[in-house]
Amino acid sequence: MQLPLVQIDAFADAPFTGNPAAVMVLPHWLPDTLLQQLAEENNLSETAFLVDRLPVDVTAPEPGEPSYHLRWFTPAIEVTLCGHATLASAAHLFTDRHPSATRLWFHSLSGWLTVRRDPADPGRLELDFPADDLGPTAADDAMLAALGLTSDDVEATFQSLDLVIVVRRAEQVAALTPDHTALARLDQRGVIVTAPGSSTGDDGPDFVSRWFGCGAGVGEDPVTGSAHSQIAPYWASRLGRDTLSARQLSRRGGNLRCTVVGDRVRIAGRFRRYLDGTVHLPDELADASIS
Repeated sequence: MQLPLVQIDAFADAPFTGNPAAVMVLPHWLPDTLLQQLAEENNLSETAFLVDRLPVDVTAPEPGEPSYHLRWFTPAIEVTLCGHATLASAAHLFTDRHPSATRLWFHSLSGWLTVRRDPADPGRLELDFPADDLGPTAADDAMLAALGLTSDDVEATFQSLDLVIVVRRAEQVAALTPDHTALARLDQRGVIVTAPGSSTGDDGPDFVSRWFGCGAGVGEDPVTGSAHSQIAPYWASRLGRDTLSARQLSRRGGNLRCTVVGDRVRIAGRFRRYLDGTVHLPDELADASIS
């Protein structure tokens, strides 16, 4: 069996920036164990797997627009939401399969998601994700120690899909050198550390962040769309604006534009295609495929 693979850098404004994702459009669903093995072999923070057939009990919201069933796997687990691999999937589909479309629909473990593109700027895509509620929680001493923070560094702590820690300055976020072994022992999918953007009065982002994996099998994710569906509503409320610029301060780095609309967050960014390839598998590995 031969399977196409495309690797695309999401939220990338230049080569070797943003977050690389593998995108594999399958002829039908393969066994979950094989999907996990493929994601482990790809060894990126996420691999997106898609088929162009929806589950039998699911109806496409807009029959005239392309719709896909989408799943995301880290090298260790399947996750319920992933922004950069969704943007990468849409970039591949818009470019190679649906060049005249302006919106794509994805059925996922987080419900229906859409990605739009502006024909006047086809290199920029906008995700439409559910906004996650933040519930106040106490700062965990083990988590702070693993991040190299103290309680004096922290303004607020919230629990959502991930743990969210708000610190005072962007410089604190940039300087973090976490203990990834200690983080992996903690009971969280991941932790987001976020702060206001530069206070120097320049044209920097409104807020910054970094995302570190705990139970997701990822050390640091370069740019994390799902993190922004959690923290964008917080910053929109705090800063009094619905549309905000954001930067993730990983080594690769990435820029996002977030717009909060009711219980949804629109997350926009650019992409760069990196490679096209073919995965070669023995046919017997796919014999137990499921529809």
